[in-house]
Amino acid sequence: MIELFEQDMRTNDRQSSKGNQLKWENQGHWYKADYTGYEGLAEYMISHLLQKSSLQDSEYALYDLEQIKYKTTVYNGVRSRNFLTDDWQIVTLERLVKQFFNESLYQSVFRITETEERLRFLVNQVERITGLRDFGIYMNKLLTIDALFLNEDRHTHNIAVLMNGRGEFAYCPMFDHGAGLLSDITQDYPLGNDLYELLDEVRAKTISMDFEEQLIASEKLFGAHLTFSFTKQDIRRLLQEAVIYSEEVRSRVEQILYQQMRKYEYLFNK
Repeated sequence: MIELFEQDMRTNDRQSSKGNQLKWENQGHWYKADYTGYEGLAEYMISHLLQKSSLQDSEYALYDLEQIKYKTTVYNGVRSRNFLTDDWQIVTLERLVKQFFNESLYQSVFRITETEERLRFLVNQVERITGLRDFGIYMNKLLTIDALFLNEDRHTHNIAVLMNGRGEFAYCPMFDHGAGLLSDITQDYPLGNDLYELLDEVRAKTISMDFEEQLIASEKLFGAHLTFSFTKQDIRRLLQEAVIYSEEVRSRVEQILYQQMRKYEYLFNK
């Protein structure tokens, strides 16, 4: 457990459609407290399972479980290393496009009818502003992660690039998976409800409301660039270590992951 204080608290423009978690920065680490359910468990599970994928370690943020004491309350949550160095900062795609073109990327994307064309437009805008190449590959990887793990909060405030003081851009490690795995048990996905009915209700937010439609569009435009090698045993091992969460929560996460592994079997190395 770590005790954090008001001077450690941070706010940013990475808005969530479900409100903002409490966030702190302390001695080179970021901390986030659970807000609507078990966001911390989702961050932990997803990022650790990404260790068993074709991603390089530098391509994603790794989250570890942490209990956080703030004032008189103890929260479940996670910590992650601050991956920003020197004068680099995180710039969300929404902020990036707003600064350069004075228009909302999210609104511009959804004025386009076809899902593929929405993604093509988003990628072209980012590459045009930043000079980054292969942003479509980056988006395929991100949308693959979100489809497999059901991250329902990946909008344009929640995708980012890095920018330094000289106006140079770089790819940002993939972060913020807390809205995955039906973690919102306060509002939308209460414990005790039928799991398969809840799975049918989850909606994406990036370029479509359908995770599979987003993924197919990215694969068609830019190819498939992410595979996984984790097993059911890996899932069980990670959940056994997550003792700050109830058995009911851990069991549900286990069943969700098993179902998603079956659904996206083609993403797994044989």
